[in-house]
Amino acid sequence: MTHIGVFLKRQAPAQTRHSALQPATMTFNGSWKVEHSENFANFLEHMGVNVVKRKLAEHDNLKLIIEQTGDNFHIKESSTFRKKDFQFTLGVPFEHELADGTVIEGSWVLEGNTLKGNFTRKDNGKTLQTNREVIGNELVQSYSYEGVSAKRTFKKV
Repeated sequence: MTHIGVFLKRQAPAQTRHSALQPATMTFNGSWKVEHSENFANFLEHMGVNVVKRKLAEHDNLKLIIEQTGDNFHIKESSTFRKKDFQFTLGVPFEHELADGTVIEGSWVLEGNTLKGNFTRKDNGKTLQTNREVIGNELVQSYSYEGVSAKRTFKKV
């Protein structure tokens, strides 16, 4: 058996920050444009986002550019109303400001083909969970906050 064969037969841990054996780790790379949202306005209302910002967010025409190098991610967000550029490393806590000004702190981990984010709001200590998963030619981002869920689906461009 070749060295490559031995390497490929190793099993990855059930939950890791990142594993070179996971074939989908770079599938997040690329440009993505929001196609549709489910329960997004209700989710934003539950998060405490005011009505004006909720209406803007519903029609934000959000585009993401995701660049991954190993455990490091660089994400560029652009919409009709703002541009945001940020970086994070899998498993390393960081602080981030959402579009409405809410500051959260937490980290992302890669579990299989899913990026899982667990964040705590700095203003009230409540938890926001976010998942990103590439399914076919779509990036599905789901959110959960105090029992209210939403989903946004992006197409690769």
